[in-house]
Formats: sequence, structure tokens, C-alpha cells
Amino acid sequence: MRFVDVPHMVRWMRQTGPQTLLAGMIEAMEKDFRRWDSFELRPRVASHSEIGVIELMPTSDGQTYAFKFVNGHPSNPARGYQTVTAFGVLADVHNGYPRLLAEMTLLTALRTAATSGMVTRLLARQDSRHLALIGAGSQSEFQVLANRAVRPIERVSVYDVDPAASQKLRRNLAAYDIEVEIADSASQAVAGADIITTCTADKRNAQVLSRHDIRPGVHLNAIGGDCPGKTELDPGILDMGPVFTEYTPQTRIEGEIQAKPAHYPVTELWEVLAGAQPGRTSAEQVTVYDGVGFAVEDFTGLVFLEDCLKQQGGERFYEEIDLVAAPSDPKDLFGMLN
Repeated sequence: MRFVDVPHMVRWMRQTGPQTLLAGMIEAMEKDFRRWDSFELRPRVASHSEIGVIELMPTSDGQTYAFKFVNGHPSNPARGYQTVTAFGVLADVHNGYPRLLAEMTLLTALRTAATSGMVTRLLARQDSRHLALIGAGSQSEFQVLANRAVRPIERVSVYDVDPAASQKLRRNLAAYDIEVEIADSASQAVAGADIITTCTADKRNAQVLSRHDIRPGVHLNAIGGDCPGKTELDPGILDMGPVFTEYTPQTRIEGEIQAKPAHYPVTELWEVLAGAQPGRTSAEQVTVYDGVGFAVEDFTGLVFLEDCLKQQGGERFYEEIDLVAAPSDPKDLFGMLN
């Protein structure tokens, strides 16, 4: 089977370019959301502790099975660890054999940003030029590039409780000719913004933005709230316009709408892409994407990676490993020891 470790993943992303990869993955993501009914849909399996969560995220389209192992530990950076790490697997449904094992800490950042880019293209005003970020952690650069892939972003403003994180964002994006304005507060960062992305890490019911911070016409990608007891928004923001989700049963447990009653109305993204439900209906409307991350997005990311590996020159980005025992006689596993 193919194995993409961290050095191979970095080489693939560096040589192809994050902007090119994001543009391609946004297209792949939209295609998979348009065939939503072909996937097995279930909430992720989560194991919570006092300091974080470890999750398994499985799905299948009947031909290919995928899962991701991922953690979320907000206190990790203070101890020298990443907040989120992950790896993923693709397997053939017809025999259950895995065919791809891949690093997914970097790939998850790419697929999360690609999902935000897909949603921005679907819901944000066409003339959106000012992007505001609340949170400048590991996701932030990818989020900027994904939004710029689908809208004519000319201005980026950011606020993070850690000023060094905002400086890091500015340095990393300088190579892409993107000027980052560092704000002194969340309210200052979002003033006049057309698109707002919230991507904070604290595992608590926070309110990084209030209803008074949101002006008419804004599209908001709220992607930091992704487990029970972890939110980012004043619940009143959700009442300012339609709320869009990936897989609603999971979002009601983990997303911003966990603060709302079980019958609170939302629209799933696939419904808009299929033309079954409207997206943005006016330039003045506020739209909110309550994003928690879903297994279909990991499926898309892994299959997109695999397709790239199959192209000419793709062998530079993986190695072959023996992960599955294959005795010459399928009934004689013990014989491999002789």
C-alpha cells in the first residue's frame, strides 16, 4: 500500500503549491457534497478527557472506505505539542484491504480550508474583498488562501489573544503578497469585513464575537466550535440569518447550534448545492456556516491526495509499505512463521 509520511506530504504540498491544491480540493469537495446520498453518514466516535478529545471519523461511498484518527488538545502548544494531529486510511470495500495510509495533520488543515472555501463560494457575496480572522493558529494561513481562491480578497485583518500568532500569520503570508492587518480586538478586526472566519482553539463556551460585531451582508465561517462545550459565537448571531451545517446530527452536539433547541432550523450544505434549498437570498443577508468538520471531507482529502499520487511524477510523494499480511495460502497465516 502507499504510505505518505510527513516529509512526503510536505514535499507534495510545497512542490504543487498550497493555492493550487486548495483550488483543486475545493472542486473535489463540491463534487462529493453534490453526491451526499452516496455516503454512509454518522457522527464521529469521540473519546473525551479533561484536556482534550481523540476521535475516529469513518465513512464510505460503497466503493472506498475512509477513516481519520484525530485529536484535539487546546493546551498542547503550551507543552510543546500540536493542538491537532491526525492520520488517515483509504481501503477497498470489496475486500477490506487498506490501500493508502497518510499523514493528516497537514492534510486536515488543507481539507478544512477547502471546505471553508467551498462554503464561501456558495454563500458569501460576490464582491467580498475584506476577510477577517479571529484566531491565527495552525488553520489561519490555509483559511486565507482558500477564501482568496474563491473571492477577490484585497484586505485581511486578524486578531489573536497571542500577538505572536498574528505576527506569524503576517510573516507566512508575505510570500503570497498578502498584507495582514493586526487588530487589537476581535471587534476591531471584523469592522467592515465581508467574510469572517473564527478559528479559535479554547475548549470552552466562549463568545469571541457579539451580535453587535456583525453587520448586514456578512458571511461567517464559524469553524472553531467542534466539540460539546466549545463554542465561539454569541448565540444571538445565529438568529441574524440562515445557518448552514455539514451533517446536522453531529453539529447539534458539537457546533454553535448546541446552544439552541433541538428543533432550531438549519440547512445542510448539500441541500444548497443540489438546489433543494436556497443559500444567500440578498446582499444584506447574514449567513453563518456552523462548521465542525465531517468524515466526508476527510474522504475527499484522502481521495484527492491519492488521485494526485497516481499522476505522472506522483511516486515522488509516497513509498510502498507492507502493512497487510499476505500468506501464499490465505488459510495458512501461521505458515508465514515457518
